[in-house]
Amino acid sequence: MGLISRVSKHLVLTLVVLISIVSHFSCNEDYDQFDCDENIAPALAPARSPLAPALSPDISHDIGDDDPHKELKEAWNKACSTNNGVLVMPATESYQLKPITFSGPCKSHTTVMITGTIEASMDMSDYKDRHWLVFKDVNNLKVKGGGTIDGNGKIWWEKSCKKNSSKSCEEENAPTALTFSGCNDLRIDNLRIRNAQQMHISFQKCKRVVTSNLIISAPGDSPNTDGIHITATKNIRILNSVIGTGDDCISIVSGSQDILVSDVTCGPGHGISIGSLGEGESEAHVSDVLVNRATLFRTTNGVRIKTWQGGRGRATNIMFENIDMFDVKNPIIIDQNYCNSKSCPPKESVVVVSHVYYRNIKGTSQTKSAIIFNCSDNVPCHSILLQDIMLSHDGFKAEADCRNVQLVNKGIVSPKCNL
Repeated sequence: MGLISRVSKHLVLTLVVLISIVSHFSCNEDYDQFDCDENIAPALAPARSPLAPALSPDISHDIGDDDPHKELKEAWNKACSTNNGVLVMPATESYQLKPITFSGPCKSHTTVMITGTIEASMDMSDYKDRHWLVFKDVNNLKVKGGGTIDGNGKIWWEKSCKKNSSKSCEEENAPTALTFSGCNDLRIDNLRIRNAQQMHISFQKCKRVVTSNLIISAPGDSPNTDGIHITATKNIRILNSVIGTGDDCISIVSGSQDILVSDVTCGPGHGISIGSLGEGESEAHVSDVLVNRATLFRTTNGVRIKTWQGGRGRATNIMFENIDMFDVKNPIIIDQNYCNSKSCPPKESVVVVSHVYYRNIKGTSQTKSAIIFNCSDNVPCHSILLQDIMLSHDGFKAEADCRNVQLVNKGIVSPKCNL
């Protein structure tokens, strides 16, 4: 099978070259608690003039069976090397792709319009590493269009050690569906991403990122299918999105800073997680995170911070506010003693967890303990605030299970830690 399989009668990849574009951007005033300077502004708002009137001419490439990999690479290279180039995958077509990397740097702003459906190759031998679609070192990139990216993940889930106990977890090699690596001033808007082989979207070492109006979905029992995974990325906003998967809706790991998650619906899944941090006695740092106006439905965790014993570093200045929980297990949880094996001996070193604020969190817990702070004996969690918390269990008052935590209650807090 070629890089692109012909699913419909005519498969057309269109490269559209912009001859003009309005370049004035403005900051999003809804999130003025974050810095909004000239360097950030282009990532925070689209051009004020619509894009379509500026598109001309229209150069089309028929992707046949002779050398589809070469055709697609050529189309990308033309868009990347053109001022304000646009690559369009039309709505009338479906594309089945093997792994491919779209590399930069590009000449100027580049847009990828996905209006059709992209499906992953179902031949597992096509995947030489753990990635399917990759954008690498592309700055000033927009990916949008209302189309669908489908990872065809079922064949991978069935071979997962979490589904099949005869398989070794160490040999798992399912790819991430969509990876952005080293991309700055990146905007992703109005896409559907479903059934990833493993993670749906991963941001690695990116800066000034805005994602909005995403629908990310996979069955609740699909293993390791995080919705959005953020690593070593700074200044990222995740806005107005619906995420339901078999793992964390959003996971934030080491090296990430200045993160806003707002107006996100999560479920099914494992909730919104910071961590795990410090695995293998490594050093990890996450700071300046705001999760605001989120709704979680029947997730296995709500808002969670998890760190390994023996790790080093810090998770600090983290705020969860205005969150509704519906039948959620473990709605609020900090676990400084995270372990995924049967035996984890105590270790002295720890990732410090401090300055974590929970405000206006309400709803229902599947578990009797709606708040769990399982903090370190050596370095307790400190500077924790609980303000206006109302969580119940089966129509009754829930409980709080709190260990080695220094906190302050403000307003009505139920349940409360007995310290």
